Amino acid sequence: MKTIAVNKQAYFNYEIIESLEAGVSLEGSEVKSIKEGKISLKESYAEIKGGEVFLLNSHVSPYEAANRFNHEPKRARKLLLHRQEIKRLTGKIKEKGFTLVPTKVLINDKGKVKIEISLAKGKKVYQKREVIKERDREREMRAELKRKWR
Repeated sequence: MKTIAVNKQAYFNYEIIESLEAGVSLEGSEVKSIKEGKISLKESYAEIKGGEVFLLNSHVSPYEAANRFNHEPKRARKLLLHRQEIKRLTGKIKEKGFTLVPTKVLINDKGKVKIEISLAKGKKVYQKREVIKERDREREMRAELKRKWR
């Protein structure tokens, strides 16, 4: 598995409960563009409509060599999941107030593009502040250790 893109914002804004790997219905120019790493998951999310899961608001840059046969950069893309997985996710989202957030774009051994979607719950502001404080503490400790060993 080769990781193409990671949604760092999702890990900061949400508490990740569970992750699933899903296939994606793509056009040819989208696949080539994604393999070049030209995809952004920054403000994207997944939504269940009519028993199907869609990836919304993700940006895949147009493939330069595709000229007039290119794709629309921000179109809704269907995620391929088993019916039982969709039903289970639907139940959890309705029942407990979770949301579906794409966390990674991967390419498997066969060359297929996969998206890791996660069942997530939004963090409170004070939880985000704690993460920032902890990150700063670790950075200061590393700097202090570096100075002592010189």
